[in-house]
Amino acid sequence: MSAPPGFEALEVPVAADEYAESDASVVRRSLEDPDAFSALFDRYADDIHRYAARRLGTEAADDLMAETFVIAFQQRRRYDLSRPQARPWLYGIVTNLVGGHRRAEARRLRALSRAASTAPGERGGDGEPLADRVAARVSAEGVRAELAGALAALPARYRDVLLVVAWGDLDYAEAAEALGVPVGTVRSRLHRARKKLREALGGSDPTRPHDDHEEPGHG
Repeated sequence: MSAPPGFEALEVPVAADEYAESDASVVRRSLEDPDAFSALFDRYADDIHRYAARRLGTEAADDLMAETFVIAFQQRRRYDLSRPQARPWLYGIVTNLVGGHRRAEARRLRALSRAASTAPGERGGDGEPLADRVAARVSAEGVRAELAGALAALPARYRDVLLVVAWGDLDYAEAAEALGVPVGTVRSRLHRARKKLREALGGSDPTRPHDDHEEPGHG
């Protein structure tokens, strides 16, 4: 994956021992040596790109990933250096960027959802069965048609919490940090989001790890 403009140096291989340095230390060094910020790109660009692609599609993911790191670089002096890990910070930035595309995300999810009802014999202009084409797209983007419809129906605040945990692989404390809400609010919204998913999907919740047993919060 190529680096965004201004971050070309980020593609230089990083020595293995550099990864022992905390993210906060990288940010601190970057205040005097801006090139040091490249380590965060090397560590997290693929994860941020994958998350953005699952939410808005692969075409938008390149721009969102690049914009996330540009914003992070510009705001690095405001980073809380007491927090050793920058992942929640970066996921918070990209989730805010996704928030600027709410309608596009909902349209995309509804379009993927309609794949479930596509007639098997219906064909596109190139002769390829539409059901096969859309099924391939759903599979490639990691969202089942039925799940896409259920996600589209969620309030945005529930969807953000659910997906930053399920697709961003953040724990509750990290999700709270990323979204700027209390941990109790994360628990509450996550519980309600998963309840709505189970209702929509006949009792299943494909976003929930088997060992995850969250309890409803009070936020």
